[in-house]
Amino acid sequence: MAATIQGVSREAVMALLQTVPDPEIPVVSIEELGILRDVHILDDTVEVVITPTYSGCPAMQAIEEDICSALRAGGIARVSVRTVLSPAWSSDWITQAGRDKLRAYGIAPPQPALPSSSQVLRFIRMPAARASAPDCPHCGSRDTELLSEFGSTSCKALYRCTACREPFDYFKPY
Repeated sequence: MAATIQGVSREAVMALLQTVPDPEIPVVSIEELGILRDVHILDDTVEVVITPTYSGCPAMQAIEEDICSALRAGGIARVSVRTVLSPAWSSDWITQAGRDKLRAYGIAPPQPALPSSSQVLRFIRMPAARASAPDCPHCGSRDTELLSEFGSTSCKALYRCTACREPFDYFKPY
């Protein structure tokens, strides 16, 4: 669809949105985390489509406000944010840059999501204990142990490295 807002391109909108951080993990943008799904320029409004990492994510209102603020600061007066739940977000949508930033921040990025034969389980968070233990984002050791199914947020589990003894969050795959 062609842009109808004078001088606003989809690429310019995407560039503005790439600066919007996830409020719970500010080192990654909503684009890098795979929350940003699409952008439409409709008449005098920019519509941004997002998908939460899980349907009860408490950060969604803050994300919507941050999207609106970033676009308005970029000169776009009319912004609409639409949340879609289908298809459900997958940790496979996290970009490689996002995974690298998570690791550098001390959060182990998710391992590959469930096999396609288990698609029905994608709506249920896979318990971290069933996945193989993640590598330590601090020292790289594979010798890690689960401390709690829930970390600093419900989309993360808490692990500890038995080599360097540092605790770390693991972003659960689903």
